[in-house]
Amino acid sequence: MSAIRPQLDLLIAAPRGFCAGVDRAIRIVELAIEKYGAPVYVRHEIVHNKFVVDTLKAKGAIFVEDLDQVPDGVPVVFSAHGVPKAVPAKAAERGLSYLDATCPLVSKVHRQAERLVAAGRHILFIGHAGHPEVIGTFGQVSEGSMTLVETVADAEALTVPDADNLAFLTQTTLSVDDTAAVLKVLKRRFPAMLAPGPDDICYATSNRQAAVKAIAQACDLVLVIGAPNSSNSLRLVEVAVRNDTCATLIQRAEDIDFAWFDGVRTVGITAGASAPEMLVREVVDHIATRFDVREREVETVAEKVVFKLPRELNAAA
Repeated sequence: MSAIRPQLDLLIAAPRGFCAGVDRAIRIVELAIEKYGAPVYVRHEIVHNKFVVDTLKAKGAIFVEDLDQVPDGVPVVFSAHGVPKAVPAKAAERGLSYLDATCPLVSKVHRQAERLVAAGRHILFIGHAGHPEVIGTFGQVSEGSMTLVETVADAEALTVPDADNLAFLTQTTLSVDDTAAVLKVLKRRFPAMLAPGPDDICYATSNRQAAVKAIAQACDLVLVIGAPNSSNSLRLVEVAVRNDTCATLIQRAEDIDFAWFDGVRTVGITAGASAPEMLVREVVDHIATRFDVREREVETVAEKVVFKLPRELNAAA
């Protein structure tokens, strides 16, 4: 007679996984391959997820970090994170056919940066040094027009040449709570600082963090499916931990160590905005090889956002 398997409750956060910007970026690469034929070059990972990148490689995408690695006469796609202005300018100078898969919400931040600098404002940009989105946004304006602020300590120590002509912008994939804490300090120190309008942290980042908050305290363990270089995925781990729950980032089901489940009765599962739903199902199925699972989705908001494809690909869609 087979042994009785332990029971485990799974709380699946919703929304989770792909956002509209990621959906659009991946579709741009797929349609470019259909239209132009392989290979299609992509500058930087189209989104930060190894499974997605490997899947696109198998279809004919070649990922590079620099435009100099793209040969003449082949199309190139710019990643969802956005690029400095110099990159499309260089592509045009070389006569390369290029497609911009920058998330429209990131592009919105780029345009805000241009308008604020043109109006004589110095921008305090809240974000993480070295992230492609930060590099791309800084590359929209002249050098010295923006100052990066990463932490509350940075905000407290910051000196500015003209406190009456400041504005702030933020990376779209930040922790909502961390950003609020930094902004609180900046607004106290620089009350004349101009806000850009609606929150720059994207709807998908905010929604996924809220969904994790909704399940975290009912869980003994939260698994976040995402890549270690995915900013929004790392923020989901932080959100769970701040809600007094053990949490860990995994890329695939094979990363699970079942020793984590000792004494655990309820596991929360979510996925970063670059992780496809099939990886969530893979994790659930893997857990079900050891446990009698009871699965329940906890939805905090329904997402219906869709972004248009570039005109050049509409006929191929």
